[in-house]
Amino acid sequence: MADYALLILPSTNRVYAEASVDLTLAELQVFNQSVLDGRLDNATRTELGGVPYVTFTADTLSDTDLAYLANLSALYALFRIDGKLLEPIHLHRLDAFDDDLITIQKYQGKTNELFTKLLLNVTLMSSARARDMLDHRLHVLDPMCGRGTTLNQVIMYGWDAAGVDIDQKDFEAYATFIQTWLKRKRVKHQAEVTRVRRDKQLVGRKLDVSIGLTKESYKAGDALTLTYVNADTVKTRDFHRAGSVDLIVTDAPYGVQHGSRAGQGLQRSPLELLREAAPVWADVLRPGGAIGIAWNTNVASRADALDVLAQSGLDPIDEGPYRSFGHRVDQAIVRDIVIARRP
Repeated sequence: MADYALLILPSTNRVYAEASVDLTLAELQVFNQSVLDGRLDNATRTELGGVPYVTFTADTLSDTDLAYLANLSALYALFRIDGKLLEPIHLHRLDAFDDDLITIQKYQGKTNELFTKLLLNVTLMSSARARDMLDHRLHVLDPMCGRGTTLNQVIMYGWDAAGVDIDQKDFEAYATFIQTWLKRKRVKHQAEVTRVRRDKQLVGRKLDVSIGLTKESYKAGDALTLTYVNADTVKTRDFHRAGSVDLIVTDAPYGVQHGSRAGQGLQRSPLELLREAAPVWADVLRPGGAIGIAWNTNVASRADALDVLAQSGLDPIDEGPYRSFGHRVDQAIVRDIVIARRP
């Protein structure tokens, strides 16, 4: 058996930093269950030199095991413990682009990018596609994508991203940001904003972007696809076929400063919105696909949210590490994750 120490990535968000060790422990256990065949033992919080680490033991870790672990959301570095010494282990992340794609946007209400990555990881690990993380291009939908933090993380992994959001300002801000970023980074791409009509009626606007991972692959016709539709999330089926996405990942309205809006007011409570939208979202998931939702438990209980997903024909996952993701965001928000899988 070998001992390992995982150093947590420093977070500029003090509240999230306080929760990051416990969140990493839960995320690590989900990875352990889904793609590491339970080979990790004794995962716990340990202080080394006054710095908090997550430590664990394992017989051996293969190159594939390390490739999975490299993508843990808050991992800064991984070490093998040799007596009083820490031997660094070289890791290769999936990251396909510079990390400012994730970090450069700053605006009120932005979801912490480390948490966004955690939510995406845990949702994937709960699906039938978990072992495809390293070598397949997945299709991920955020049906309330706001200014695109989830979309950017999906692109960062080299996967196809799709978003839906009703807020016109968020749509315009993201369309401007992603096109500016791609041009500044000199990434081969094409981008277009068009109006979408159904039965001669305008139902929304759509951003379509094709993105080259390399100049050579782009010339060969191999490009990532990014779409963002400015429309109500309950209309998702108007833009995405049934059974067309592998994962759905979204940060639900908190009922505080977020919401589904028409005009200037909050028109639907977060739980009411989930009841309307969840059956639509479930329909666009492929069999074996999973949905992960970040949720404010001060607005509605975890049990209520899971019950809505179950009533939508999904199988909630609610045991072991899945019950350890709750954490405080501020005085009004205690955030948790609910996960369900399509049979």
